[in-house]
Amino acid sequence: MKFIDPHHDQWRTVGGEDGPMSHPPIKSYSLLTLGQWHAVREQWPAQGSVDYKPVGVILPNDTDIEVLEADTAKLALVVLQFPKWVDGRAYSQAHILRARYRFTGEIRATGEVLVDMMPLMARSGFDAVTLRSDQDRAAAERALGFFAARGHYQGDIKVTKPVFGRAA
Repeated sequence: MKFIDPHHDQWRTVGGEDGPMSHPPIKSYSLLTLGQWHAVREQWPAQGSVDYKPVGVILPNDTDIEVLEADTAKLALVVLQFPKWVDGRAYSQAHILRARYRFTGEIRATGEVLVDMMPLMARSGFDAVTLRSDQDRAAAERALGFFAARGHYQGDIKVTKPVFGRAA
């Protein structure tokens, strides 16, 4: 799991004096709202093309993840939001991105991200987090190792079968 320091992050939101630009320029490490992405996605070069610029999208957790299905080949980052720590819809969004759409870019959690959430985030497909400001990174790293040696009974993104369905 990668821990993001918001003050040293290479990804930048694209805004103007009055909020997000409606048609942002094509620029490397742009972090766009869903509306901005819809405005420029047809013009944005695909990964692997000579003129590709890494782009990310911030997706609210009440948005159907299916809106990004056709765009996963162009995206390098999807930021999923936890507006409250008790609202787990972003776990499902991450799982769908990884399992159904085979998204290989970075999936980042932001918002009310707590240490206790780390193991499930890793199992759901997140690979980067911005912890809430009162959370301790060292404690989060320890939380990721709690079940590492024994594994989990249920399947997850990496090991899809439950224990009883795995080869001995």
